[in-house]
Amino acid sequence: MSPFVVINLVVFAGIIVFLTRFRRPKYSLSRQVLMGLIAGVGFGFAMQFLYAGNPDVMSGTLEWTNVVGTTYMNLLKMIVMPLVLVMMIAAVVRMREVAALGKIGGMVIVILIGTTMVAAFVGILMANVFGLTAEGLTEGARELARVDVLQARQENMADLGLADMLIRFIPSNIFLDLTGARPTSVIAVVIFGILFGIASLLVGRDDPETGERIHSAVDTIQAIIMKLVHIIMALTPFGILALMTKVVAGSNGQDILNLISFVIASYIAIAIMFVVHGLLLRLNGVDVLNYYKIVWPVLTFAFGSRSSAATIPLNVETQVEELNVPQPIANLSASFGATIGQNGCAGIYPAMLATMVAPTMGIDPLNPAFIAGLIGIVAIGSFGIAGVGGGATFAALVVLPAMGMPVAIVGLLISIEPLIDMARTALNVNGSMTAGVLTGKFLKDLPYDAPAAEPQPAAAD
Repeated sequence: MSPFVVINLVVFAGIIVFLTRFRRPKYSLSRQVLMGLIAGVGFGFAMQFLYAGNPDVMSGTLEWTNVVGTTYMNLLKMIVMPLVLVMMIAAVVRMREVAALGKIGGMVIVILIGTTMVAAFVGILMANVFGLTAEGLTEGARELARVDVLQARQENMADLGLADMLIRFIPSNIFLDLTGARPTSVIAVVIFGILFGIASLLVGRDDPETGERIHSAVDTIQAIIMKLVHIIMALTPFGILALMTKVVAGSNGQDILNLISFVIASYIAIAIMFVVHGLLLRLNGVDVLNYYKIVWPVLTFAFGSRSSAATIPLNVETQVEELNVPQPIANLSASFGATIGQNGCAGIYPAMLATMVAPTMGIDPLNPAFIAGLIGIVAIGSFGIAGVGGGATFAALVVLPAMGMPVAIVGLLISIEPLIDMARTALNVNGSMTAGVLTGKFLKDLPYDAPAAEPQPAAAD
């Protein structure tokens, strides 16, 4: 191992020790995460500056820092499926009327898909305003290799119609989907959890005594799962440190400069959608400034982790405890929001790519028919997008072929993917929380049983 790699790892370990000093009651989790994010960005830039001409030192350092980041992400992935399953069962069991569950799910989905269609329009608008086109993009060896992989994946999805996509939502093997083996595994687990909860609810209706035992068992299991979530969440500052180090140190500065217009247009489109969410909330009587102050820790976590699914625990907890959203609504909005109607990954991104490719195929990107068709396909294709890093790629592989366009452009943008994906993920998560808050406003009188009080996690020393 190179002496420089050893020095870098010692510095990295020192940063971790420094971050442990913030694990005190007076420092909130959001402040701890922010410190980890800042430290990761700083350390990543320092490596870029010091070892730009020495890739061996860079890769050697990231190989070991990635142990922290990958371990943290694996722990999050480990808890996502059990958490989603238990939350869905709990959401249904606490509903006193099965019909109320349909109203909640329907309202959440309508809001998610509606905002995704708006996001697609914003993406189209920004691509046209900045005059973005697929012509002239740099095609290096890494990009071309990525194109080959994407084209192979696209061939496997070429015949995937709307009916096929809907079928993919239904679990044929729940144990397989609990492993996250399919892009639609999360929504499959959601469906199984809902059906299991409905069966439990009906059993309790036939036998109230058994129903009480079921209710108590669900509360107990949920308390255990949430305690496990709190244990893993305590590691967030260190995971974010490692993840941000990888993103910043592994980015190619020259590639970013070459594609800076796309980066700027993407961030402006994302910012516009945050404003749209704020307007929707304000029109329904929500204090927008206070809302964003409350959800800031969740958005920061989503930004660093690049995973909507991994953000589900913090998403639900914030909705219930800080935004006063009923537990069943929070459970459904967070889970659906990780797989359906993601404003950033399934809305803005594929719409911008299609608009960029259109001129190369002789299509006017400002043609109303083109815009309407693209928005419609984005809405349909936004079902079942995986809530982990790479979900935007999956969305693009659905939308571009449906528009009769090549998928090569997805590979050509690989250099700047992590940089944009962080903000897209934050937007996805904010969209799910917005759907939860609005649904809670619209359906405030639905009957449900409040969960038993859960013990608060002990403050870190």
